[in-house]
Amino acid sequence: MRPAPSDAQALGKLEKFGGTCYKEGVLGADDFRRVLSHFASGVTIVTTLDAEGRPAGLTASAFSSVSLDPPLVLVCVAHSAQSYPAFHAHGKFAINVLGTDHEHVARRFASSGPGHEKFTELGYRKGLLGLPIIDDALAELECTIVHAYPAGDHTIFVGQVEAADSRGDKGFEPLLYYRGRFNRLHPPGGPH
Repeated sequence: MRPAPSDAQALGKLEKFGGTCYKEGVLGADDFRRVLSHFASGVTIVTTLDAEGRPAGLTASAFSSVSLDPPLVLVCVAHSAQSYPAFHAHGKFAINVLGTDHEHVARRFASSGPGHEKFTELGYRKGLLGLPIIDDALAELECTIVHAYPAGDHTIFVGQVEAADSRGDKGFEPLLYYRGRFNRLHPPGGPH
């Protein structure tokens, strides 16, 4: 059983708990993944720069807004991700929200290849913070990391949004991920 947080625990301090639901057989990792797959989410490419200043990135659906004032977002990055060291060290990241025509980009960045090679022959530009911004993304947010919280096999990076833009008003639709597959709001040729 998880210990109750003490009143003396300061706001912002992480609760230290060594247990995991997997060790006690409550829920296996595969079952947990299957259940979570029933939550449809948007698809993003999260980008940063590595120690040599080369672009690095990964596909992520674990992204969320946190606060309007100040504007904060979070992204969860697996410790096993090839680009994790770049996110951990650089201090900045960009969220690129993908549209339905970016499925091939999402698949490329979901692979385990070297981070900078994922950008080969990919249209992108440098944003205001010098971060890679994917061409024709529905939206982009450039962030400075203000908090990093270890959480199991991931780190939750909280970023303050320093620059943002969107193109969704031009009739583009978001790329979705549901039950282990890429999807869209409407089937091709369906109602808009």
